[in-house]
Amino acid sequence: MNKDQIKAIAKLVVSVKERNGKPVNVYVVAATIESFGIRDVDVKKDYGFDDIFQLSKYIYKAYDAITLANLKNNNQRIAEAKTFKRLALTEYITTKNTKRFIADYSSGLIHLFPVFLQVVSIIIFGFSLWTYSKFNNLQSTAVVLGVIFGFILSAGFVQVIGKQVSYYWYNKDYHMASYSTRKIIINGTFTIIVFFIFSLLVNMVVPLYSFLFVIITFLYALFIGFLLLVLAPLYALKQRWVLSLSVSVGTGLALALHWYTAIHPYFVHWIGILTASLISVGYIYFFLQFKLKQNKAEKKKPKVMLSLYRNFNYFLYGTFLFTFVFLDRLVAWSSTLNRDIPYIIYYEKDYEIGMDLAILIFFLLGGVMEYAIHSYIRHMDFHQLETKYSSFQTFNDKMKKMYFKHLRLFAISALGIAIFLYLLITQPWGYTSGFDENLSELSLRVCILGSVGYLFLSLGMLNVLYLYTLGQHRRPLLNIVIAFLVNITIGILLSRWVSYEYSVVGMLIGSFVFMLLTTKETYSFFKNLDYYYYASY
Repeated sequence: MNKDQIKAIAKLVVSVKERNGKPVNVYVVAATIESFGIRDVDVKKDYGFDDIFQLSKYIYKAYDAITLANLKNNNQRIAEAKTFKRLALTEYITTKNTKRFIADYSSGLIHLFPVFLQVVSIIIFGFSLWTYSKFNNLQSTAVVLGVIFGFILSAGFVQVIGKQVSYYWYNKDYHMASYSTRKIIINGTFTIIVFFIFSLLVNMVVPLYSFLFVIITFLYALFIGFLLLVLAPLYALKQRWVLSLSVSVGTGLALALHWYTAIHPYFVHWIGILTASLISVGYIYFFLQFKLKQNKAEKKKPKVMLSLYRNFNYFLYGTFLFTFVFLDRLVAWSSTLNRDIPYIIYYEKDYEIGMDLAILIFFLLGGVMEYAIHSYIRHMDFHQLETKYSSFQTFNDKMKKMYFKHLRLFAISALGIAIFLYLLITQPWGYTSGFDENLSELSLRVCILGSVGYLFLSLGMLNVLYLYTLGQHRRPLLNIVIAFLVNITIGILLSRWVSYEYSVVGMLIGSFVFMLLTTKETYSFFKNLDYYYYASY
């Protein structure tokens, strides 16, 4: 080893220190070296070692454990000081678990409250912010397609808002939070408009639907997509109460206009959605302006290519996830087996009712997911502070044990929710009371299969939330793409060979595959959590 190589190793130690602070083991050192773009072929010439791992072992052992343990960069020192002030270690995870569960569960329900409110509203009143039980099948097709496209086209942008705006918010960079919010909402709205201009041109060349049908579908997609885009920042900014308030006001206004005026349901829906959207937009604007006045900061813009690189996987995951959720409907409604349909995709009421009831499983499990992820973060904060760097396996074991506790809680909650759903569809006070009719055999079959599918999907999404906390975003995207392909393949085959409603089996098996893949990834994640924890800094 010559002088140049010794100097290079010394510089590398400093770089490792600035990137990670204290490496917990030799694998963290190796991962950090690889992140600098150093390859095995470079190591022999530049550092005098055969490969990166040998170099990592030398660096880790060349400095005694005390020296390495005290190598902390500025960000770590600042974060550690804040953390020690914030944590009361003896009570952080050991007390008031019931209160925390109630608080987190409620918070999770509030996050999903807007959609949940629509399901409840349509069951009780036959009318909601974007649905109406007395629409004929053609009207329902236009409206439901608009809602589906609104969800899918905005999903990627909503996911990016959650990632990007939360990052700036937690770092108190309110200018960038404001700029990113505005920019993402504009880009999302523009994407919806461009998509439907393209759809309109295609429909003019190949007339699948009437011009009025496409316009109505477009307006529902635009209003729903815009609503989702402007609600998303409220979650990132920790202002979820406004999310519930805006949707409740919009829904209340829509119901009042429906009951007491002769305005057409289309316009009632658009007025209600626009009202909810404007409440959200107004609050976000004044809230961020207030924060900006309190905290003066240098105005700057994010680097476009860097933002794309950081958020691309999140965007695709959100888009594929929501496409996955609605795919079985599109597959079922496009099947001509046992159906005579006038259009390429045509709404079927009994199938939709079954899936609307089934999705209650997903909504009600949202609170459990919220508690689980918050509990996980609390445990990770606590255990990484109390565990010595040399006992990293203890840290991993404790966190893995916590993961299995969360799975048990998830299973118990799912059982309770399943019992509630069973009572809802079988007892006189449930579905029969709301619609003055019994649930059809087809709806019941779809509801049962769909409920199991949403259960698996919820568990898969919980696994993804664990992975996301430490920046593991590539595998979840691959998992949802595989699940999507399983969903569409099985759904198309069964809906064309058996009966159209069996497209739900594609969703069920796709969700099961997604759950299996993400559970495998999450188990591996917790086994090596020390590595992922330090590599994320």
